[in-house]
Amino acid sequence: MFIIRVFLDKRAYHKQKWRNWKEKDMVSKSLEARENQKEYWGNKLNQRLSFLTEKGFEPGKIAKDVTVRKLRAKLREIGGRLKTITSKAKKVEEMARIKAEKAAAPKQEKGKKKKEAGKTPEKSKRQQKKSKKQASKSKE
Repeated sequence: MFIIRVFLDKRAYHKQKWRNWKEKDMVSKSLEARENQKEYWGNKLNQRLSFLTEKGFEPGKIAKDVTVRKLRAKLREIGGRLKTITSKAKKVEEMARIKAEKAAAPKQEKGKKKKEAGKTPEKSKRQQKKSKKQASKSKE
């Protein structure tokens, strides 16, 4: 009995922790954080390149250096993420603009029901036949 209670308490704890994490914005998704990361990794790459040139490596060897390749890959990844963040921001702005235009535009009334209220509805063919039949029976 005690083991089950502890297990349930742990589950509740982790569920609450998950909710709290979900509510917070992830820092790595912000534009400023990614720009800072890009600057940081750019500096690391420049340091590595200057170190290798001081050692006397050829440009071909420098390009094939594992650390340089990893740093460049990191910069490419960050650049792609920055493009995604800016495109999402543009999309949000566009949606906000469209929403504001819709709110500013006058609402069109649904006039379909009002127009039909003035007119007498036409009888369907079935109803017409039925009324004819009843009229002919009443004559007889």
